[in-house]
Amino acid sequence: MYTLLLVLIYIAFISLGLPDSLLGSGWPVMHDDLHVPISFMGIVSMVISGGTVVSSLLSDKLTNKFGTQTVTVASVFLTAVALLGFSFSNQFWMLIVFAIPYGLGAGAIDAALNNYVALHYTSKHMSWLHCFWGVGTIFSPFVMSYALTYSAWNNGYRLIGLIQLGIGLLLLFTLPVWKINRPKAENGAKAKGLTGILKVKGVPSILIGFFAYCAAEATAMNWASTYLVEVKDMTAERAAQFASLFYIGLTIGRFLGGFIMNKLGDRRMILLGTCILFCGIIALLIPVEDSAVSLTGLILIGLGCAPIYPCIIHSTPYHFGAENSGVIIGIQMASAYVGSTFMPPLLGLLGNAFSFAILPVYLCVFIVLMIGMTEYTFRITAGKEGRIA
Repeated sequence: MYTLLLVLIYIAFISLGLPDSLLGSGWPVMHDDLHVPISFMGIVSMVISGGTVVSSLLSDKLTNKFGTQTVTVASVFLTAVALLGFSFSNQFWMLIVFAIPYGLGAGAIDAALNNYVALHYTSKHMSWLHCFWGVGTIFSPFVMSYALTYSAWNNGYRLIGLIQLGIGLLLLFTLPVWKINRPKAENGAKAKGLTGILKVKGVPSILIGFFAYCAAEATAMNWASTYLVEVKDMTAERAAQFASLFYIGLTIGRFLGGFIMNKLGDRRMILLGTCILFCGIIALLIPVEDSAVSLTGLILIGLGCAPIYPCIIHSTPYHFGAENSGVIIGIQMASAYVGSTFMPPLLGLLGNAFSFAILPVYLCVFIVLMIGMTEYTFRITAGKEGRIA
């Protein structure tokens, strides 16, 4: 039963990753079919992000009332409805309507499952959980590519929506399996509210740190290809291939990291990831056009990013108490979405105004802020990372 529950949780996180890369891979065709400018993708993304922020902030209350398993199942069905809604959309306003449940479902799954795994499982499972999110994001573009080649973008959304629906049904029929961890309370009766949590020592700093990390990760994801074209003089086709190395490094890093996380602990893994990140950024800064250097840099940035997100989340119950972890992780998810939504466009504005050569420096600023805030938090709370058996 223990192993089966872990498998179900991993599958649920694949379902979280499935929709995340669909919009970007299908939009070059979608905007033409819907007769809107290509820039309108930002409007859809903002609506989705708004929904994720709202549901992340509400996730603790929902989990306390209904339980993680119910919130997860309901959220998967919500995103399935949204994806199927996208598949039937033939006007832009319809995308906006379905983007609302899209975001609400994604945020609820993210916060609820992250808190559940942080409370009940060790660091390695948190790392592998986020590895499976990467599996979902890698799979979807292939589905969309197939749909665009042989039919239309609508069918790409329809197929992923049906897969999401199947995952929802699987989770629904296996709800009793979640009872295995029932004796270990997910949230305590004395948990603080949102306002009270923000006054807890260390919470503001960890939120800033998490915001900074997600800003750096999303910026690297969105602008790596442009950086290679504008600064390293690569062709657009080759740059797109190289940019995918970041995702590969991120996913492989989370898989391999799972084997050493329990031994090193969350704090050391964050420090190790940060060191690897800086090596990758330095590789990008080296003023040569040798593609091998840029390739190495992107892989190292992806590998460096791999442990940071899951380890910050996993350490939350230890530093702030299991009774408060649900609220704090919900706020962390909200801060993550704010960072990943607003900071990459800022780099775009700066790149247009000056040069996209500032990308490595831009990443450095957020990484320094991230490690500074997380280290400060760890020192003023427990002083060392916890290990939850």
